[in-house]
Amino acid sequence: MDGRYRVHVFKDYLKFSSAHFIAYHGFREALHGHNYQVSVRVEGGLGADGYVLDFGLVKQAARRICERLDERVLLPADSDCLSFSRSGGQVAVTYEDGAAFSFPEGDVAVLPIVHTSAEELARYLLAQLRGELPDLERRGVRWVEVGVAEAPGQIAYCRQDL
Repeated sequence: MDGRYRVHVFKDYLKFSSAHFIAYHGFREALHGHNYQVSVRVEGGLGADGYVLDFGLVKQAARRICERLDERVLLPADSDCLSFSRSGGQVAVTYEDGAAFSFPEGDVAVLPIVHTSAEELARYLLAQLRGELPDLERRGVRWVEVGVAEAPGQIAYCRQDL
């Protein structure tokens, strides 16, 4: 019988500490940071090896993604109210009202998102995870969900059916 099984990975080391700010037309938060915690859930049938998906592979992939964001300023490349320029090893960010930031290029992660909200970060991490685990569909995984908590009790999830 093909049952439905869920694998849920949430480890203390699946985390990243980053600075960010939300910006949209007419509003910009102050630059601040979070100690983000990441979790991953997948659902599917059992493979011939007895797994939906090997916990170890999920942990390794999620850890690599978290490491790329750790101790970075997260910037949304697709923002409609921020402009970016790079010069002399710096990334300059300017908000629509002229407020400007400049960061060393090695200290930022410019992400293909519109806002650096927990929701959009969860979607970004999910896309990255799918890239790191390319055989999900072949293994019969039905859906993948990534959670990003920016504080205890505050978590956003993004789920994608495969």
